[in-house]
Amino acid sequence: MGIESIGNNILKLRRAKGVTQEVLAEFTGVTKTSVSKWETGVTLPDIQILPLLASYFDVSIDDLLDYVSALDQKQIRFHYHRLADAFSSRPYTGVLEECWELVRKYYSCYPFLQQMIILMLNHIDAADTSENRQKAFHLAFTLCERILTECQDRTICKNAVSFRAMLNLYQGKADLVIEELEKEALDVNLAGDTDVLLAMAYLTADKKKEAGEIAQTGMYHSLMGMIRHGVCLLQAVEHDISYGMLLLTRLDKLIDNFSLLHLNPNITGGYEYQAAIFLAGRNNRIIQSENITDEKRLLAMDEDVFIRLERYIVSCRQLFLDDMRLHGDDFFRSLDQWLENMDSGTVASRSRSSVLKSVLDSLKHPLFAGLKDQKRLQKLAEEIQNVENQPSDKNL
Repeated sequence: MGIESIGNNILKLRRAKGVTQEVLAEFTGVTKTSVSKWETGVTLPDIQILPLLASYFDVSIDDLLDYVSALDQKQIRFHYHRLADAFSSRPYTGVLEECWELVRKYYSCYPFLQQMIILMLNHIDAADTSENRQKAFHLAFTLCERILTECQDRTICKNAVSFRAMLNLYQGKADLVIEELEKEALDVNLAGDTDVLLAMAYLTADKKKEAGEIAQTGMYHSLMGMIRHGVCLLQAVEHDISYGMLLLTRLDKLIDNFSLLHLNPNITGGYEYQAAIFLAGRNNRIIQSENITDEKRLLAMDEDVFIRLERYIVSCRQLFLDDMRLHGDDFFRSLDQWLENMDSGTVASRSRSSVLKSVLDSLKHPLFAGLKDQKRLQKLAEEIQNVENQPSDKNL
C-alpha cells in the first residue's frame, strides 16, 4: 500500500463508475485539482475524506487503500518458501528486515504469524552474527506473545506454546519450559486425544470415510511422536546401556513395520543419528572401563556405529530423492490430502543447502572423532554431497 496504489484505485473506481474528476470533487467537497493529485500520486486524500470516497464507490476503506489484513493459505505458503529460499541465498540481515515488514503488514493474520515463527525456528542457526540471531529470537518470541494474547484459534495458540518452549530451549532456558509445560504433560486427568473422539463421532454418524481419514492422521501423529519420544529417551538413558539397546530394538521394529524410511526419512534420519551417538558413547565407556587396545576389537565395536551412520545417510539420501516433500504411502493413503492442507504445504520447511550443511556438520560430532576408520566417515560425507548435487528424481 502506498500513495501510487491509492491513487490508482481512485482512478480505476472513478472510471468504472463513469464519472469525471469534477463530479467526484463536488461529492467530496474538494477541487478538481485535488482529485487529479490523488490519482497521479502527488498527494493523499485527507483521512476524513476516506469514508466519503468508500461510500461513493461502494467499497470498504480497506479496498480503497488496497489493504489486505489477512492472507489465504496459498499466499502464506508463497511467502514462507520465498523467504526460506532467501535465507540461503541472500544476506541474513536483509531477509530478517523483510520478515519484520511482512509481520507488521499482516499483524492480525495469525496463521501467517505462526508460519513466520516456524521460519525463524528453522533458520535461527543460519544467522551470520550473534546480533542477527538475537533479532530472530526476538521476532519469534514477539509473535508467540502476540498469538497467545490476541488470537482466538485454540490450535494456533497451542502451537504457539510449543514454539515458545522450543525457543526457550534454544536459549538454554529449560527451567521456563518445565515450569510452563510440566503440569499439563504429567496430568493424567487432562483429556487429550481429540482426534480419537472425532473418529468415534464420525463412526456414530456412519461417516466411515471421514472416520478412516482422521484415524490415519491420528496414527501418523502418534507414530511420529513415538519416534521423537524414543530419540529423547535414548539421550536420557545414555548411561543405561542395556535399556538403551532394548529401546533401539523396539524402535527398529517400529520403523521397519511401518516403512518409515520411505514414509518420513527426516524422522528416521534423526533417530539413526541419535542411535549412532548412543552407540559411540557406549563404546567409549566400555573401552575406558576395560582398557581395550586391540585394533580388531575396536574396529568391530565401531561397526555398530557405522551401520547407524550409514542408515542416517540413507535416510538423508531418501529425503533429497523425495525432493524434501512430505507424503503418505500405501498404508497412510489419506495422508497426502491432509498434508496438502497444512499452511506450509508438503514442501520442506528448509532449503536443500541448509539441510546438507546440517548433515555435514552432524558428522563432525566429537564422539565420531574416536572412530578408527575416519576415511569411512569421510566417504559418508562425500556420498550425501554427491546425492544432493544430483537432480531430484522421485523414481530413483
